[in-house]
Amino acid sequence: MEETLSEKILGAQAGSFSDKRIDKAFCHDGTGIQAKVIYDEMGAPGIANPGACYVIYDHIAPANTSQTADLHRELREFAIRSGMHFSDVGGGICHQYMAEGRVLPGDVVIGADSHSCTLGAFGAFATGVGASDMAGIWVSGETWLRVPDTIAIYLSGALGKGVEFKDLALSYVAELGMDGATYQALEFLGESALSVPMEGRLTLSNMAVEAGAKAGLWYADDGTREFLSKYGQPCQAQKPDDDAFYSEEIWYDLHDLEPLLAVPHRVDTVKPVSDLVGTPLDQVFIGTCTNGRYEDLARAAAILNGKKVAVRTVVVPASQADYLQAVTSGVMATLVSAGCIVGPPGCGPCLGAHMGVLGEGEVGLSTANRNFRNRMGVGASYFLSSPSTAAASAIAGEIADPREFV
Repeated sequence: MEETLSEKILGAQAGSFSDKRIDKAFCHDGTGIQAKVIYDEMGAPGIANPGACYVIYDHIAPANTSQTADLHRELREFAIRSGMHFSDVGGGICHQYMAEGRVLPGDVVIGADSHSCTLGAFGAFATGVGASDMAGIWVSGETWLRVPDTIAIYLSGALGKGVEFKDLALSYVAELGMDGATYQALEFLGESALSVPMEGRLTLSNMAVEAGAKAGLWYADDGTREFLSKYGQPCQAQKPDDDAFYSEEIWYDLHDLEPLLAVPHRVDTVKPVSDLVGTPLDQVFIGTCTNGRYEDLARAAAILNGKKVAVRTVVVPASQADYLQAVTSGVMATLVSAGCIVGPPGCGPCLGAHMGVLGEGEVGLSTANRNFRNRMGVGASYFLSSPSTAAASAIAGEIADPREFV
């Protein structure tokens, strides 16, 4: 029987239920402490498979208050004592940390964060759960899932100058709507899918949940194999079945895309950058699990090279590895010379906790994945964009079209 990638990995047909042993389970400092509370209420029965479990500090890292520091210490001691993998402050965002050679094609990956779908870029079934589910996975090493229906997104052509895969992500979220793919998987297919680099795949998978999707999946191919080989990891190729059933099919010619913005306060309310050129900004933020990778920082640096930002601009690398590569390559020096403020690897101001929160009435532009009201600052408004649009806008001090800077 012809199957979608979700059906292949979960071993059951769409609509049915599957009990699966989890290959990788991870949480962060926010959801991890909540999971520990539930775990303790269960009587602390022990961790079934600590080698498959990861605790990764990223959301409020470093700690912003003494209370946060106390919670960090509690979870840190628990994770180390339990034998789990532990990444402390500065290691980076959980999704990017797991993307660095820790997730393989065919894995079932569960993260206690909604953007865990990011890791579907590797041909893994990756999805997010709540803290109580994570506590259950700690104890049992397993969980159950309803196998989702799948929407196919077919790609052809090539991106034009100044256009990024973030623009494609905003485009498909706008077309589907914030609930248009609820409890479905997205599969990225078509003649151009093979040429999408891993950082682009991660961005496109990351945004799947913004359309309500359970997962955003790519078939492992030569690009996946090349990426994982840098970490000494094997890669078994996956191929789509010609007659797999898709609940919906969407087609994109990448050449037709232009730089886009999600406007306040919805991710699916999207307009061309050209329609909003000249909108004043108070802050630009380049980072997050969507667009904080080295390649994102490098594209921003290419635009900022030899120029100065006209508005405060916060840059936060997605991981320590991305930070180090940006330092050794000279990308970070370019960003700092342009006047950017650089924060430690992690989520930074994305969730409105610290390191760049906006004030009431301020307007920001961010490379993040959400622009919900009050998320990044009570009473503030902010747009979502690609790193290229963010860098161009930082120079102008207002929304600017990156095609004029590349």
